[in-house]
Amino acid sequence: MREPVLHSDAENRSGDTGLAGDDRVLPFHVAPLDVRGRAVQLGPMLSSILDRHAYPEPVSRLLGEVIVLTVLLGTSLKFNGRFTVQTQTDGPVSLLVVDFKTPGDVRAYASFDEERIAGAVADGEARPEDLLGKGILAMTIDQGAHTQRYQGIVELAGATLEEVAQAYFRQSEQIPTHVRLAVSRLVTPASGGGSSRTWRGGGVLVQFLPEQEERLTVRDIPGGDRPDDAEEPQSEETDDSWVEARLLAETISDDELTDPEIGSERLLYRLFHEHGVHVHEPSLVEDRCSCSRERIITVLKSLPQDELAQSWQDGVIATNCEFCSTKYTILPQDME
Repeated sequence: MREPVLHSDAENRSGDTGLAGDDRVLPFHVAPLDVRGRAVQLGPMLSSILDRHAYPEPVSRLLGEVIVLTVLLGTSLKFNGRFTVQTQTDGPVSLLVVDFKTPGDVRAYASFDEERIAGAVADGEARPEDLLGKGILAMTIDQGAHTQRYQGIVELAGATLEEVAQAYFRQSEQIPTHVRLAVSRLVTPASGGGSSRTWRGGGVLVQFLPEQEERLTVRDIPGGDRPDDAEEPQSEETDDSWVEARLLAETISDDELTDPEIGSERLLYRLFHEHGVHVHEPSLVEDRCSCSRERIITVLKSLPQDELAQSWQDGVIATNCEFCSTKYTILPQDME
């Protein structure tokens, strides 16, 4: 188990084989600040998912952010199971689903209204909060058969995914948390002329986890001028260590999160080198769907006979996986 302290050579060794690299989540902790977290840069895995779906660019960026968030959270699970992050809203992008299967299989898809997306872009209203609208973000943990699923839900109303994730941890887990997410397109000139475009994503999650529980307390601060602010006061974490860690995390730019020349170790060194940041063994995440012909046949066999009968069209049942876009054609003999 590697647990080195990053030193100044992390600034110069970006890209060496000893560093985490793309599609690997890097856990870390900063002992003097009592913070732990994870950092990631997604390259080929993210491009594979988003290029396959070929959604409009604003939709791909939103789905990419949810993928980064899901990877940061899912890789913290200490058991075999699934972790799913899903948004359901009234905006042009009505549904975003990312499914993480331990230890590192990721799949994702989105549902959206193409005309509303085009109208939002034309009107200059293509910010994430504009495209999502009002609704919920749900996080579900499923450890499989004979266990009870856990689901946490937080309101999604005119806020970025970063803000929603932070609100979830503040309300459901009561852990001071700061999240940074970014997705971009990397344009690479081709040797024979032209260029290629690939997707990149990055994220950092920082959490305050002191040994003394009393240090986790927060104080309420007054809200704004709205009447309902008094009913739901904001909270502010006041521990000096957490305040410093959060302020440092807030300095991270989108370019730093997605630039392949920076890398996770180099970014963490820039943030926390004055305190000493320890990194742990990175974990690989991959674009991999769990669908199969056998699973689909099993599901079809479990349907009521009248519903199954309505599924046959011209002697076959044609279906496709929303996650990986694989098309399946089921014949009558497959059901025997």
